[in-house]
Amino acid sequence: MPGLSPRWVFAGDSRETPELAAAASLLVQSCALTPAIARVLLRRGFTTPAAAHAYLNPSLADLLPAAQLLGLNQAVTRIRSAIDQQQKILLYGDYDVDGTSAIVILKTVLDLLGASVEAFVPHRILDGYGMKEDRIREAADSGVRLIISVDTGIRAQDVVATANSLGIDTIVTDHHLPESAIPPAVAVLNPNQPDCRYPNKHLCGAGVAFKLAQGLLETSTLPIPKQQRLVESLLKIAALATVADIVPLEGENRAIVKLGLDGMAEVHNPGLRALLDVSGIKPGTIPTARQVGFQIGPRINAAGRMSSASEVLDLFFTRDNATANRIANSLDELNRDRQQTEQTMREAIFSEIDNNPIWEQRLGLVLFGEDWHLGVAGIVAGRIAERHRKPTFVLTQLEKDGTILVKGSGRSIPGFHLLDALESMRELFEQFGGHEQAAGVTLTPELVPAFVQAFAAYAASRLDDESRRATIEIDEVVTIPDVGIGLYQEVQRMAPFGYKNQPPVFALLDIEVAAPPLAMKGKHLKLTTRQSGRLLNLKGWNVPAFWQQLKAGDRIDAAFQLEHNSFDGWSPILKDLRLT
Repeated sequence: MPGLSPRWVFAGDSRETPELAAAASLLVQSCALTPAIARVLLRRGFTTPAAAHAYLNPSLADLLPAAQLLGLNQAVTRIRSAIDQQQKILLYGDYDVDGTSAIVILKTVLDLLGASVEAFVPHRILDGYGMKEDRIREAADSGVRLIISVDTGIRAQDVVATANSLGIDTIVTDHHLPESAIPPAVAVLNPNQPDCRYPNKHLCGAGVAFKLAQGLLETSTLPIPKQQRLVESLLKIAALATVADIVPLEGENRAIVKLGLDGMAEVHNPGLRALLDVSGIKPGTIPTARQVGFQIGPRINAAGRMSSASEVLDLFFTRDNATANRIANSLDELNRDRQQTEQTMREAIFSEIDNNPIWEQRLGLVLFGEDWHLGVAGIVAGRIAERHRKPTFVLTQLEKDGTILVKGSGRSIPGFHLLDALESMRELFEQFGGHEQAAGVTLTPELVPAFVQAFAAYAASRLDDESRRATIEIDEVVTIPDVGIGLYQEVQRMAPFGYKNQPPVFALLDIEVAAPPLAMKGKHLKLTTRQSGRLLNLKGWNVPAFWQQLKAGDRIDAAFQLEHNSFDGWSPILKDLRLT
């Protein structure tokens, strides 16, 4: 974007100091690494062979004891009592990958332990986000005596109080940031609640549900080997949610994803197998976190965005291959519908705000369309935030029971806390919630203009052009002779990649453009470069116009990552380039 070109930041000291060389040599010998990757790990904080080995080789031992989670013992005790008395249990979830995965994890274990359990997934448009009192009253009428919320409930004080008054106990499992008051539940499991000393504050909702399932299994009479097999099976589902919910892939989260994805090389669940098939993941192969984020996760999310997320539960709990294939194909079709709906909305919004002085002046955007699709509002908000480097909300209008409300989702940019922004104007909303990078709101139509102004003013007080600039963090400076299949294979040892564990970015400094760029499908290019007598082809996707104007003989710096390529096996993919 003009005026907001990325800022390059070199990790640590790019010079080869004696101290760095000695530490890198130790990692090279103890972990069988190349010097370049050893230096990358050192700069990322893995300064001892033990720390580097634990990072590169996570195991079940890296799963923290479930009992460390505040409220876990009380939750297990109450669930055990419900099972013994055959009380009806209701799992109250959410409609995204995280919420549906959490239900799958807990229901699997509760069914195995003999519980009488049902699940409810709200409809994004008809029910909205969060626990609702009318659903609690329906549960009471049907004889439910214990509700377990998953990926929701931490801000549902009034709803939990209603459940108490109806004789229903509640266990809240959630990961979202709480308000000052904690719901009056039998137990609240959330690593972010006050007084919880659980070390991993970044579990997703399914991660918290997994810890509860882990606690239930550890206190069961099941043989230890069977407990371990179940944990390994549940990790596959927890891995999907952990990647899709974009929580940091550090420590325990990294272990969950690494072990879960590795386990998908052998899948017995018909639903998961069918989902992997329609996502292009062949049997016997291990999906990457990128494939989860861009191929598997969107198909799960499509159910909640375009139809009903209950289809996801049907998919994972069926034991019939034909039924699994039918549901997976339905999710695939819903995902195509989602893509088309998203593209239409996105193009309409871009045509309205691109190069429009009114929108250019605002550093925080609130966009409203009466007929926009709520199911893709968050995705579109993310695209706008990324393109314009501004926190963005996309809102639409809904009618329920004769009442018109405005609902929508927001996405942020690094350094801008969305939930803090909403807290500063909380009087505008009927309901709101979320975290630093994503949030949702509900408000009345007449307050939309006030939200537009208040959000723009809040953003203006905390952002400027410099803080909005994207940052490209350079992990290691290399030369063209360094770049090959060996370096790519070493990079793959650092996978799975995701938030807080990005693939390393390498920089080539003062290299020569060997030939004019070759355009590929309009906005893409292949650039042949030269250094020390060696040639290297760099590829770029959706590149700025000036990249296409480079000439043979130009001297450039190039920042790139090494990515999988189905044709060549691997490719250097440009993140940015600049004239030397």
